[in-house]
Amino acid sequence: MATTRDEVSPAGLLKSLRLMDATTLVMGSMIGSGIFIVSADISRQVASPGLLIATWVVAAVLTMIAALSYGELAAAMPQAGGQYVYLREAFGPLSGFLYGWTLFLVIQTGTLAAVAVAFAKFAGVFLPWISAHNVLVGAGRFGVNSQQLVAISVLVLLTWVNTRGVRTGARVQNTFTFAKVGALLGLVFLGLAFGRNPAAIARNFSGHFWGNAEWTFATIRLVGVAMVGSLFASDAWNNVTFTAGEIRNPRRNVPLALGIGVATVSAIYIACNFVYLRALPLGAIQHAAEDRVATAAAAVILGPIAKRVMAAAIMISTFGCLNGMILAGARVYYAMALDRLFFRPVARLDPRRHTPRVSLAVQCAWACLLTLSGTYSDLLDYVIFAVLLFYILTIAGVFVLRHTRPDMERPYHTLGYPVLPAVYILTAGFIEILLLLYKPNYTWPGLIIVLLGVPVYFLWRWLSAAREA
Repeated sequence: MATTRDEVSPAGLLKSLRLMDATTLVMGSMIGSGIFIVSADISRQVASPGLLIATWVVAAVLTMIAALSYGELAAAMPQAGGQYVYLREAFGPLSGFLYGWTLFLVIQTGTLAAVAVAFAKFAGVFLPWISAHNVLVGAGRFGVNSQQLVAISVLVLLTWVNTRGVRTGARVQNTFTFAKVGALLGLVFLGLAFGRNPAAIARNFSGHFWGNAEWTFATIRLVGVAMVGSLFASDAWNNVTFTAGEIRNPRRNVPLALGIGVATVSAIYIACNFVYLRALPLGAIQHAAEDRVATAAAAVILGPIAKRVMAAAIMISTFGCLNGMILAGARVYYAMALDRLFFRPVARLDPRRHTPRVSLAVQCAWACLLTLSGTYSDLLDYVIFAVLLFYILTIAGVFVLRHTRPDMERPYHTLGYPVLPAVYILTAGFIEILLLLYKPNYTWPGLIIVLLGVPVYFLWRWLSAAREA
């Protein structure tokens, strides 16, 4: 790949991503399989059409506030690693390491494993050979089935694609993001134009929109706990910050990409949920087969072909999501390795294509192991608490850096500062407390995973100092 047209960053990465590339990375990383399924679980918890929508609206508002806050940090520190760098600069290297440790161990790689398996699962609609029950080697927990084989193959393929250069990865991302956004907009258009189910509308909107809900603490608690699903479906928007070292004019383009991408996806998500409620009574959403709400809604609109149409849409969506997360995640471990907080070979770049190929390979290997282990789903349940905690800390970093480094160049200032960032910290903190109290099985394991990184950090520093002595 020729490098004469694109500037090489101080870290050795090629600055060739444009605003459109950064925006599709935000949107493509956010849209995976969540929007197609999580509304079923949310609706079972809140038991009200109005509260279902409220859960998505609050998640959208919080995510937008977070994205606008990250814009200031991204514009001030346009470096590879993104959120890892912001935490390191605001709170010291330990906090940055704990984020990178959790990201590599579970958050990024666990999500990659889960999304890859989702891709394979829906590929099985077209090719029945691809099934969790079709064991190819071994047996039980030590067996490898055709679904896992396809999932691993996709991870390896997209990892290889991203070693070919950041522009190659961006082209794949742009193509699949446009395709999946088009598919979701098509679902929304068809649902609003042709998906009107009089029984569903009467049940969901004619005096039953809020159900029996009253705005008491119990209702607020219910929505706060149920938001795990909508926040998880809206996650990964921050991945674009990991690639800031490869974005042209990052001080302008990263904040813009965050704002445009998050606002667009959040609006589509809310619209999709209105389509679900227009097509299906709440009870049908709650009891959709295998939680496939989008497929059930599409069946009302499209008839018998809905299953295949939605399976294709989800395959496109998950493929694009995988590509974006593979591209972005590797940049964090690369930045950590430059700081000597990760394996040193991970800091190596392909001399011709300027891609962190070792980091990409290590990420792929661990994600494949998680795919084979089958534990990724449990791990992701555990770390949603940790994900939200790191978002809170990072946004708190806006306040900290304004105080400790007032002279830092800030081409973009957080909209609504200090009110909106404070609202996010307080609201997300409240949700964290609710999760600790009412979903302890999902919170303490995640916190333990994060804290296990503390002794690892000090061991790593000691080993690095010993090697240099």
